Amino acid sequence: SIPSLQNLPSPLELIHTVRRSLRPWTVFFNINNFKTAVSMQRLNNRVMQNLSYFQSNYIFVFIVLMIYCLITSPLTLFVVAGVAYGCHKIRAMNSNVSVLGHSISPRKQIVGLNLCAAPLLFLVGAGAVLFWTLGASCFVIFMHAIFYNIDAIVTEENENFLSQVV
Repeated sequence: SIPSLQNLPSPLELIHTVRRSLRPWTVFFNINNFKTAVSMQRLNNRVMQNLSYFQSNYIFVFIVLMIYCLITSPLTLFVVAGVAYGCHKIRAMNSNVSVLGHSISPRKQIVGLNLCAAPLLFLVGAGAVLFWTLGASCFVIFMHAIFYNIDAIVTEENENFLSQVV
C-alpha cells in the first residue's frame, strides 16, 4: 500500500528535523579521523555507521550541492523560481478557474502548472543538473563514509548509538 501524501511532513518540518540531528561540522570535517579501513568487513561496518551517524550532514551536503547547481544553471533556476511563484499565486488566490466550461480547483491548477513546467525543465537542462547533483553528492558522501574513522569519535554519549548500529 502506498502511504497517504497527507501524512508526509511539510518541508519546514523536514528542515527542522534535519537541523536538530545535525552533527557538529568540526567533527564531520576533522581530517585527523580520516583513515583507510583494515578489512572489507570493517569497511562495511564503517560505511553503515557513518551513513547512520552523519545522515543529516549528508542531507545538508546534498542540499548545498543542489543550490550550487541551481545557481550555476540560471535557466533552470529561472524556471523553478517561476513555477514556485506561480504555485504561490494560485494558493494565494485560492479560487476555481473556469476553462472551456469546466471548473478547475486550485489543487488541479498547481498540478497542471507543474505538468506544463516538466517539458520546459527538460529543455533548459534540469535533468543534467539533477543527475550531476546526485552523482556529486553520492561521490562526496561515500568518500566521507568510506574514509572517516567513526571509532575515533566514540564517547559515552555515542557508545550506545554505535553498539546498536553494529
